[in-house]
Amino acid sequence: MVFPEGPLRTGSRHQSYRFLTTRDPARIFHTSKQGGDMIRKLKSGEYRLYSRKKNPKTGKRRNLGTFKTRAAAQKHERAVQFFKRA
Repeated sequence: MVFPEGPLRTGSRHQSYRFLTTRDPARIFHTSKQGGDMIRKLKSGEYRLYSRKKNPKTGKRRNLGTFKTRAAAQKHERAVQFFKRA
């Protein structure tokens, strides 16, 4: 991968991964290429948070909660991602 400053040069895999996660704009905001934005607005005006991955059997995403505001849904999504990786 080449950035405007030049090619990526680091000693180990972990260093290069850390560098990519902070430098790659698609990874800074977690609306990534993987799943996109998993918060959807319902007809009732509320926001629903869905899992990023689809269930292979049903082809649907898991409902992770319904919230009155988008900010509340985003806050819960950050909490889910934190505990998923902790």
